[in-house]
Amino acid sequence: MFYAISWFVSLSLLAIWSLLCWGVHAFTVWAMSSAGALATGAAGAASVQAVLLPSWLQGWIPPELLQTLESWVTSAGPMLQGVLESVPALAGAVTVLAWGIWGLGAIFLLALAVGVHVLISLIKRNGRSLEQVAQTARSRMAQGG
Repeated sequence: MFYAISWFVSLSLLAIWSLLCWGVHAFTVWAMSSAGALATGAAGAASVQAVLLPSWLQGWIPPELLQTLESWVTSAGPMLQGVLESVPALAGAVTVLAWGIWGLGAIFLLALAVGVHVLISLIKRNGRSLEQVAQTARSRMAQGG
């Protein structure tokens, strides 16, 4: 039973890790591909609201802040334009990076699951049941040491 519980927890953590990596990857690729829309020169300032701020959020932002953001983007013009034009091309590298990070995390979680499996088998092999180990731990905690 402890084997099933440990593998269930491990595979649940792997599923959560996979969803987290997928969500961060999707958001990053969206942000990088949207960044190219800002590099359209004079129209870039107008697209700041459309790309960076969803329509439901624009009503909550003070107009002065929006104007400040627009003026900053237009004043940074040429330098920002070159950077933003190259950002969408990097979206493919983000995918490779996301797969690499996901793979390292998955290997770590699977190694942790195998380690817990081996630990459970070692405890059972030594003749002590996990219930006895738990009772010993509870009695030591109750004694304060």
